[in-house]
Amino acid sequence: MKAGFMARIDRPWRLVATGAAFAGFGICGLLFSVVVFPFAWLWPHRASSQRVVVTIIHWFFRALVAMLEATGVMKLDVSGARALMARGPAVVVANHPTYLDVVVLLALTPRACCVVKNAHWGNPCFWGIVRAAQYVSNADPAELIEAGARQLAAGYTMIVFPEGTRSPGGDRLHPFSRGFAHMALRAGIPVRPVLIDCNPPAFTKQMRWYDVPSRTFHMRVAVLEPLTLDRFTAPDTPQAAAARAVAQAVQAHITEHLFAYGFFKTRN
Repeated sequence: MKAGFMARIDRPWRLVATGAAFAGFGICGLLFSVVVFPFAWLWPHRASSQRVVVTIIHWFFRALVAMLEATGVMKLDVSGARALMARGPAVVVANHPTYLDVVVLLALTPRACCVVKNAHWGNPCFWGIVRAAQYVSNADPAELIEAGARQLAAGYTMIVFPEGTRSPGGDRLHPFSRGFAHMALRAGIPVRPVLIDCNPPAFTKQMRWYDVPSRTFHMRVAVLEPLTLDRFTAPDTPQAAAARAVAQAVQAHITEHLFAYGFFKTRN
């Protein structure tokens, strides 16, 4: 009888916990924008200011992920997490099945910068965070590449979801944009692919926050070995052609491994 009662309240409980997490995230984001951002902007040393802000965001998202796990909203399994904690610049490229992907990757990566949608720069909950952390807007492709290269030169990990939006589902990915490839080629560093899966689906493009799955959703993250770029391009390849080749090859690599890891189902 007790088990039956717990089963009946499980989904309502996860709905309440999810709502509380989203509300807390929004409130903290707003407070950050109003309180922390002005200090970060006025601080005379922008490099040290960014380091502090990035560290705060990392630990906040670690706490948020821990809360979601503790309340039974989600379960998280990660393989290869140590690679994300390594110091030094990196270009992390991931598929994007759920809204929480960026939260999880920032929680796993202590020194990270993100490419974010330009719309977030006007969002009342995000505008201060993205500016204080010196995240990179996707509004201008040329500036995106320049800003990303600057962050890599400063030693940050660039987290990029090259689909530009959440994955369409159905074991498919949107075509990858080439910004990450230009960054990696300019910096001369490998690309590190990351696979993300969420089962059952949650916080997809088609779902609202209150569309809570029938059971705890299971997020799996697999950090793959880095891909050196010289395997895809010749030294004398023009930059545009090289970026196109790298973007296509990385998408094919990620898609192949999504099937190999069982995140995508093999088609008959």
